[in-house]
Amino acid sequence: MSDEKGLKARWKSSAFAGPNAGYLEQLYEEYLQDPESVDPQWRTLFRELPRVDGIDKDISHAAIRAQFRHLTPSHRRSDVDVSLIHKQVRVLQLINAYRFRGHQLADLDPLGLRETPEIPELTLAHHELSDADLDTEFETGSLVGPDRARLAEILNILVNTYCGSVGSEYMHLVDTTEKRWIQHYLESARGHADLSEAQKRDLFDRLAAAETLEKYLHNKYVGQKRFSLEGAESLIPMLHRLIQRGGETGVKEMAIGMAHRGRLNLLVNVLGKTPEELFREFEGVHPENGNGTGDVKYHLGFSSNLNTPGGLLHVALAFNPSHLEIVDPVVEGSVRARQDRRQDQEGSQVVPVLIHGDASFSGQGVVMETLNMSQSRGFSTKGTVHIVINNQIGFTTSNQDEARSTLYCTDVGKMVSAPIFHVNADDPEAVLFITQLAIDYRMRFYKDVIIDLVCYRRHGHSEADEPMATQPLMYQHISKLHSSRELYQQRLESEGVIDSTAATQVVQDYRSALEHNNPVVREMIPPEEADYPYSADWSAYHNRDCVNDIDTAVDSETLLALHDKLDHLPEGFKLHRTVEKIMDNRRRMASGELEMDWGFAETLAYASLLHDGYPIRISGEDSGRGTFFHRQAVLYNQDDGEAYVPLRNLSDDQPNFLVINSLLSEEAVLAFEYGYSTTDPRSLVIWEAQFGDFANGAQVVIDQFISAAEQKWDRLSGITLFLPHGYEGQGPEHSSARLERFLQLCAQHNMQICIPTHAAQIFHLLRRQMLRQCRRPLIVMTPKSLLRLPEASRPFSDLSQGKFYRVIDDEQVNQYDKVKRLILCSGKVYYDLDHRRRQDQREDVAIVRIEQLYPFPEKALKAALKRYPNVQEYIWCQEEPMNQGAWYSSQHHMRHAIGEQYGLQYAGRPLMAAPAVGYPSLHKQQQEKLVADALGTPPDNKNQRN
Repeated sequence: MSDEKGLKARWKSSAFAGPNAGYLEQLYEEYLQDPESVDPQWRTLFRELPRVDGIDKDISHAAIRAQFRHLTPSHRRSDVDVSLIHKQVRVLQLINAYRFRGHQLADLDPLGLRETPEIPELTLAHHELSDADLDTEFETGSLVGPDRARLAEILNILVNTYCGSVGSEYMHLVDTTEKRWIQHYLESARGHADLSEAQKRDLFDRLAAAETLEKYLHNKYVGQKRFSLEGAESLIPMLHRLIQRGGETGVKEMAIGMAHRGRLNLLVNVLGKTPEELFREFEGVHPENGNGTGDVKYHLGFSSNLNTPGGLLHVALAFNPSHLEIVDPVVEGSVRARQDRRQDQEGSQVVPVLIHGDASFSGQGVVMETLNMSQSRGFSTKGTVHIVINNQIGFTTSNQDEARSTLYCTDVGKMVSAPIFHVNADDPEAVLFITQLAIDYRMRFYKDVIIDLVCYRRHGHSEADEPMATQPLMYQHISKLHSSRELYQQRLESEGVIDSTAATQVVQDYRSALEHNNPVVREMIPPEEADYPYSADWSAYHNRDCVNDIDTAVDSETLLALHDKLDHLPEGFKLHRTVEKIMDNRRRMASGELEMDWGFAETLAYASLLHDGYPIRISGEDSGRGTFFHRQAVLYNQDDGEAYVPLRNLSDDQPNFLVINSLLSEEAVLAFEYGYSTTDPRSLVIWEAQFGDFANGAQVVIDQFISAAEQKWDRLSGITLFLPHGYEGQGPEHSSARLERFLQLCAQHNMQICIPTHAAQIFHLLRRQMLRQCRRPLIVMTPKSLLRLPEASRPFSDLSQGKFYRVIDDEQVNQYDKVKRLILCSGKVYYDLDHRRRQDQREDVAIVRIEQLYPFPEKALKAALKRYPNVQEYIWCQEEPMNQGAWYSSQHHMRHAIGEQYGLQYAGRPLMAAPAVGYPSLHKQQQEKLVADALGTPPDNKNQRN
């Protein structure tokens, strides 16, 4: 105790008082980070300082500062001083309590139906203060404002800043610099915007536009769904401010993703879509140049160029189906492509904006997956501005306690330490203030930020809904509410900024513009006047005929030079012995000593495309090495763990090659890659599933975007999916990539489904995907056991000649007229059939491989079949169960190629609910039987290959 007394005495000495308080504050900050890092005497003293549950780490240093000041020689130790010091500490704790929990008392609900909770930490009594202390002056600590103020003044600052129309959550942030920046931003402005009269009138104009458009559509198109913005009209001035402030800070592009609500209003009142275009969509008029099926009006995208204080800003609204939040990672992928195109590595030029619903933001897992990508390598877009249109009711009927288990719908954002700002939508000035804060934060720290726009829905889920049936009390109240525009008009009239005549004229002028089909966004730059050089040129790829062949061969000299580059490693780079063997085998393949395996051919395909000027990005959960260890695109030094990527080191001026071992997500990652592919037609974009059936987790992306986007929205994509597929006895979850699901979605040449069976085929297939003037999704059923099967290897010379063959005729047949039984198949089963045929010395059997199942190569198949004049039986053989695989979707194509006079028999597994069996012995038995059935011979287990 004597040491402690001595330490307290030193507090009173001039060396540790007043001017040197900063040193002790720093010492205390070190204690908070690591108590063991400071002297034990200081540690004991710091431990005894007053605490407030959960928030001591953010207030104690200020409390120490106050104590230091009062322990200087000019402050004599007395009972009065001790009491004052105690209260001073409590005042500083009160300040931080408001920073932490003031949002819970904020006036956020336009409906006024939310019960005000009891927050003891925000009461004077909790901090051992009372009304008697209101006139006492205290140190204000880090509170922005005077160094000392009366407690009443301090409370007034806190209530105005943290309990007004804005509720701020930022004290959970890990980074103290970010936290202090937000604190200063809020407290210096007292949580309010300082708008000029001109800015207030402009704000009123935009609110009036938002409301008037909705009412106009409501009367003009009675009963039609439009997902009205009424109740959340502040979104329109919010987005206008976001764009203008973004342009002012240097932003050149924004990509926006949003679901239905308010979309039509955004299109007309922010992006500049003409009323005439919108009215045509309401009237269901098919566009003259439209080739596809089209989509409902509140799914459609749009882009425009807008004037801002910083110059032209290009804004793109993404197309979005009814799957709500699935657009989030699609937009992020598009933004990443835009940033790469501009070489905007910092993220200062292109900003993603995502507009969510409250129930979907808290309820849909893809939101969490997207947030999880926000700072990860390969997927980061350097911060997204999230806006939640908080209707306070989920979809049609659910209350908040049914929609989530958290206090706020935005709590999921805390997982990435994103600041969250709740704002009352009926206070449009507060909305503008918090919007500017959000974009300023994003542009300073390049991290996600969330605005929770607390509002309501005046017409229920849609205009066809009857919300009174399930929410009688809420909608009785809503029916009596003034709109945001009306409330703001009353406010401006009371301030003398506007009168009722002028306000009425604003509405009338806007209606007149609608009736005359005049554009209503004055910032919009007509396309012919916009100088925007960063648009991707898709004109060369709008070729709906993707069936023609193209020369994909590469001369051997070029390939050998590329291999030499791939084979060159940094000095002293030590490979793992297994990887060293792979690299040594590739040297032998290049020299012709060994035939070329799948991994080597695939790697040379990438190298040759990079040589031709095409960037490449591959993502998947094991994409660097490949799930089955075949790719080895990323090499690791066994001495220091350093990574080396040969494909990034072909030349100084080569395009980018990026391979990403992605986070454990299928839905968000595939959607991200799809979004990237729709923005950059020059890049080969590949998503690889660890096992093919993992695509199940991303089915909505496949159904809503990959298979249908061209027909619905005229959006092209050249994305490539690698889905490992093949029956090797690994059970129902690792056998099938669900080929049947993709084939079921195929129509109108919307995508390509291929099952290459040897190494040269993957080389030419990948090159074909980029070299053809065509961009359509490519689904590749990639192999597992074939990656190293000797029979699936090919000579190196196959790369400098040949092409991708949609159909591969039987190379083992010498006399075509001897063939009586012809088997059609795809994939790995070919090698099982061929092995058994050789075993049985069957010269009467031919096996023809269909390497592309869609678009079905009928012409090529007919040409192959013509070589066999004496066939009596045609068999389709597959490993998959009868109700799966290609049988049901493709048999009519095969029958048509064979001819109506011949039948087509099935050889494969029987109908099954699961994709495959889980017992290896049963798998072998089934495999032996389907091979025997195809060949027309009895089963022979001893001949079956493992």
